[in-house]
Parts: sequence; structure tokens; C-alpha cells
Amino acid sequence: MKLWSGRFQKSTDTLTDDFNSSIYFDRRLYKQDILGSIAHVKMLSKQGIIPEEDSLLIQKTLFEILDDIEQGKIEFDVAAEDIHMNIEQILIGRIGDTGKKLHTGRSRNDQVALDMRMYLKEEILNIRKLIKNLQIVLLELAKENTQTIMPSYTHLQKAQPITFAHHLMAYVEMFKRDKERLSDTFKRVNVLPLGSGALAATTYPLDRDFVAKELGFEEVSLNSLDAVSDRDFCIEFLGNLSILAMHLSRFSEEIIFWCSDEFRFVELDDAFSTGSSIMPQKKNPDIAELVRGKTGRIYGSLMALLTTMKSLPLAYNKDMQEDKEPVFDAIDNVKMCLPVFTDMIRTIKVNKDKMHNGAKGGFTNATDLADYLVKKGVAFRDAHEIVGKVVFSCIKRNIGLEDMTLKEYREVSPLIEEDVFQAISLEECVNKRNITGGPSEEMVKRAIEINRAMV
Repeated sequence: MKLWSGRFQKSTDTLTDDFNSSIYFDRRLYKQDILGSIAHVKMLSKQGIIPEEDSLLIQKTLFEILDDIEQGKIEFDVAAEDIHMNIEQILIGRIGDTGKKLHTGRSRNDQVALDMRMYLKEEILNIRKLIKNLQIVLLELAKENTQTIMPSYTHLQKAQPITFAHHLMAYVEMFKRDKERLSDTFKRVNVLPLGSGALAATTYPLDRDFVAKELGFEEVSLNSLDAVSDRDFCIEFLGNLSILAMHLSRFSEEIIFWCSDEFRFVELDDAFSTGSSIMPQKKNPDIAELVRGKTGRIYGSLMALLTTMKSLPLAYNKDMQEDKEPVFDAIDNVKMCLPVFTDMIRTIKVNKDKMHNGAKGGFTNATDLADYLVKKGVAFRDAHEIVGKVVFSCIKRNIGLEDMTLKEYREVSPLIEEDVFQAISLEECVNKRNITGGPSEEMVKRAIEINRAMV
């Protein structure tokens, strides 16, 4: 018999039970549901709403149920609909009518909001830890490559020389912001909704601050309608995961490029590559590709929940049962992607010579030649035009700027002297960009130390 069956004259259809039930996926909230119930029942006895001996028995039995679930001794019932009613049904089955007192002063509406907030608080901390592990690996790899020169790109065309360390540090900054966003979201998740009832609170003298303290919540919700119908915290969290996935996907895209025969900047460890069923020479960056692919799936979770919530009137609607699967799926995929991506980066082989040779081509030092002329007194726009013509001439001759003779340079401008070759050397191009945020070895080392202190 269902715990809400009093008003009904017949049993629900079997298909209705299956369709209505969420136990298939919300079963993962069992721990949060039980711990929330224990805090609630403690408060009920503290407030004199139920006898203390009943509260103690319920608490003891809930801990036993928790232990049994974790040992795989309990099979959940689809007919009981969700994790909340399953736990309560098991409780009543073990201690009889005393178990029926647990639900005093609460609704499944504020109960599920509590469970989801408790769950997300824990997962935010878990995901932040995984991001931290990735940052540590990137910082170590950057430290080893502060002198590894490579080309940078705009429009996927070679732009200016930088170091591999500088490129890696761009992702360290991205992942730093991802951690900050999750921390900021944590503040809005960390609000206790329990005590809001179905939508209009309760007549019982609940001590919500006591429950908040028991469960580690910083605040108590101030509007019962909002508390049971709010899923902003889930949407914001999914937004955070979507941005994180986007950063992982951008990085994956570059790794895929770099592994190609056209680049060969890096080589993935065999443990993080796959082969072809027909082409024996292939070594495919499938891990990076899967991370890139899963980003779309995580975006889909965000859009699904946004769409679900867009037309719901206050307060709770059954549509909101659809919040869990997108959230759970996004969490599962991010927690799969981060560790394998981190290990893939940890074991990557950097082909420093290939990177350096890549920076030699494509006239990545052209801007530095223009800057050289500017320092000799030429207006930047004039210097830009002069160097553009020099580049065009070099393209026709299939040579680089460093291959021109001093005589040829002086024909372009009498201001050019022997020191031009030092000015356009790749090492000089990188290291004279010695301002905060620049790619010079000194500045990248400083950025590494700053970030290591923050990780």
C-alpha cells in the first residue's frame, strides 16, 4: 500500500507505477535522504513534537538501513516511487507505527530539494578536487617547458612564438576560473530548504536553524514557495560543468591537432591511445576525442533542465523530477573525463624540436621585426607595411626573415643594423615580452609559482 493511498479507491496501474517512479535514478540520493531524515527527527524530539525515545529509535534504525543499503542488502521497490518513500517504507516495516512519525512537519517537496542540495555540495567538492589534480599536472608540465618554443595561432594560422609552458598556463587559468565558479555556486547551494513543507511551510514549531547546523548549511531559505520550486542551483551547477567541459574540449582539440603527422608536437602514451581495426599504422587520440564528444552531452543536460523549468508555475510540479537525470549524467561524465584527461596529460611526450621548428615557419617573428623598426623611429603603421612587403618577398623566395642578409635588410630600410638578427631570433621574440601575462621565461615562471600557491 502506498503511503499516500488514503484518498484513493483503487490501485495505480502498473504502467503508471513504472512511469511515475524515479527510484531507478534517485536511489543514489539514499545517503543524503537518510542523513537529512536523521537531522529532521532529532529536531522533532528537541522541539517536543515527537517523544525522544521515538526519535532515538528512528535514528538508530535509519543508520541500520544506511548500513544495509551500502552492503547491498536492500532491494528498492518501484511501487514506492522514489528514494524518500522507499526509505520510509523500509523504516515502517522495521519499527512499525513509530516510523510513521518521521515525516511529521515535512513534505517530499522540501525533502527532495534538501537531498539534491546535499548531493551537489558533496559533488562540487569532489569535482574541485579533480580539477586541482589536473592543474597540478599542468603546472609540473609547464615548469619543464618554460624554454620550449612553439608557435601560437590565431585563426589557426601561425601568429607569434611563445613557449609550451605559456600555452599550458592558459588552461591553468581556465581551470582556475572553473574552480572559482563552483565555489561561488556552492554558496547558493548551501541553503537549507527543509521546513518549507509542500509549499507553505508548516504549523509545527520546527527549529530550522538547528537542522541547518546539523547538516552543515550556512543559510535557511526565506520563502517556502521558492525553496521547493527552485532549481536554479542545479542549472547554475550544470552551467559550471558545461564551461568546464568546454575548456576540456578546447584542450582536447589542440591535442588532436598536435598528435597529427602534420604537427607531431606531442605524442600520447600508448595507454591513452587506440588503434584501427583495418589500418595497422594508426595511433588514434580517442581519449581526447571522447572528452570533446562528451562536452555536447553535458551541454544537453543543461539545455534539458533549462527547458524543463522554463514554463513551470509555482510551486512544485512533477516535471521537476526530470532535474535529477541530467544532473547525475553530467556529474558522471565530468568525473569520468577529468581523471583520464589528467593522466593523459601526465604521460604525454613533448616533441620540443618539432615545436621549435614549427615556430620557425610562418614568419612568427614578423611582428618583432616591425617592433624593431618602431624602436628605430619608424611609425608602427609604416613599419607594418614595410615588414608585410618583406614577408611577401620571402614567400616568393621560399626563405624566412632570418635567412635574409643584412644588405637585403638595409635595402628595405637603412635604419636596420646587425642587431636585427638578434631582435628576430625566436628566443628574443619570446623573452623580451617580459610583462605580467607575457610568455617570457621569467613571467611564466612567476605565473607558475603564483598558481602553485593558489592550487
